[in-house]
Amino acid sequence: MIKISEVILKVTNLKKVYPDGTQALKGVSISIHKGEIVAIIGSSGAGKSTFLRCINRLVEPTSGSIIFNNVDVTKANAKKLRHIRRQIGMVFQGFNLIKRLPAVTNVLHGRLGYMSSIKGGLGIFDKKDTQKALAMLARVGLEDQAFKRADELSGGQQQRVGVARALCQEPLLLLADEPIASLDPAASKTVMSYMKNICEEEGITSIVNLHQIDFAREFATRIIAIKSGEVVFDGTPDELGNDVIESIFK
Repeated sequence: MIKISEVILKVTNLKKVYPDGTQALKGVSISIHKGEIVAIIGSSGAGKSTFLRCINRLVEPTSGSIIFNNVDVTKANAKKLRHIRRQIGMVFQGFNLIKRLPAVTNVLHGRLGYMSSIKGGLGIFDKKDTQKALAMLARVGLEDQAFKRADELSGGQQQRVGVARALCQEPLLLLADEPIASLDPAASKTVMSYMKNICEEEGITSIVNLHQIDFAREFATRIIAIKSGEVVFDGTPDELGNDVIESIFK
């Protein structure tokens, strides 16, 4: 059983200043515990995406520390960072699929971090990884769509392929950056349900950026609000009252 006291991610005084002078993050400090499902909420431009992408250094932090699984991400060299990123799955708002390839091949790309660069570059996947990818597609309800091209799938189905790809990495941490922003409510609920259920079943910690307050309340165990690059709320869904929401988005 997971101990809630066990911290998997500790972010301390994280700052990000972009070249144009924009202060996206102004000293964010957050500890995330193993097994938590955390929703990050806030207006567009609040710093949510920058925060999420600093964790795996898709965005380079200006200063501060990010300790993931007892390793300082900010000090990792290229080889170490590749190993760290293998343990952090990422789901993107725009799906980031290769549209001409079948769903199963897109999911298999989640295994690239475990392969040699030669095999990965040639797309040579072994039988075990293929079985793993097919099993993960089944877990997101797409076993019958495995060999369809990604561009033949609906938006919601494509995002489920994106979720399956990230989870096929067998990550310790799942990051999802506005994963349902372009989906209708029904598809959004389907994507969030599959993502939450698999994370709970596998004990995967997840951090999800969301615009939709109702989905944050329904699917997260903890909600953190960022406003103008600073944390302005950190609590349970029950503690997120309408007055707090109003102050976050005004």
